[in-house]
Amino acid sequence: MNFLHPQILWLAVVIPLLAAYYIWVGRRGSTLTVSTVGSGRVPRTLRYWLRHLPIVLRLMALAALIVALARPVEEHTDREVTTEGIDIVLSMDISSSMLARDFQPDRLAAAKQIASEFVADRAGDRLSVVAFAGESFTQCPLTSDQGTVQTLLSRLRSGVIEDGTAIGNGLGTALNRLRESGAKSKVVILLTDGVNNRGQISPMMAAEIAKELGVRVYTIGVGRRGQAPYPAVDMFGNQTTVMADVEIDEELLRSIAKMTGGRYFRAENNSALAEIYDEINTLEKSEVQVMERVLYDELYLGWLLLGLLLLCIEWVVNYLILNKIP
Repeated sequence: MNFLHPQILWLAVVIPLLAAYYIWVGRRGSTLTVSTVGSGRVPRTLRYWLRHLPIVLRLMALAALIVALARPVEEHTDREVTTEGIDIVLSMDISSSMLARDFQPDRLAAAKQIASEFVADRAGDRLSVVAFAGESFTQCPLTSDQGTVQTLLSRLRSGVIEDGTAIGNGLGTALNRLRESGAKSKVVILLTDGVNNRGQISPMMAAEIAKELGVRVYTIGVGRRGQAPYPAVDMFGNQTTVMADVEIDEELLRSIAKMTGGRYFRAENNSALAEIYDEINTLEKSEVQVMERVLYDELYLGWLLLGLLLLCIEWVVNYLILNKIP
């Protein structure tokens, strides 16, 4: 409970002063001595025990009236939030090379986990997931349901489509998800660990289309420099690990990002990849407008009625029970 005129509450200081004055006057009052026969005490009646009740009721009534004058209110905040969301497509390489173990437990698993954490931070935005290897497909259409995006993202697997690295197709499919988007900002985050070697559309042609559509493309190259351990099968059919060169077409990824107004990042381990997503999260902030209205429920009437009720009770006690002359 708040007060619209809290300064009026200072009037309450008169209440203890009036109580003190009442006590002082009572002690200075004259004492009437009555001679009685016998040694028994005069019995104390109901009037004796209620003799101080009127002043108590009057002071309580005064306190209630002061509270009523101070305009007690209960505040309710009506908040209206308007979000200018961003449409974001995560285009992720799921080729066999994404199973390399220079990330823990491997590149694909790390990319999915960190991308899922990124999705959790994008409340109010619509997100989509596109996967590509030698071909590309949409894993999740644009939706603001973060749980659905995270679930479908976790189901990505390598080997479900023809192997290879079709970067142009991966970007082109992502752009198809954004072609009809009416969002003010449209973004593609393209993650790959290889060199474009498949696909029906060239990466630079896809980048030109992105530029025409006003889509910013952030490109991420994953893989440490030099060599990395890749899973393989030996001549006896046993699972093994071989060291192979890491080849990422960084020049191509830089060109795509530059042409579309995005940025290129290189991630060589899990923590570096997480930092990249954090930076993109910071760069692509949704606009949020908040309008607040404060509504008041007036409470003074209850206090006013309480004060008047106490005054009525005081009158009844004074002039009907104690039989005082007005």
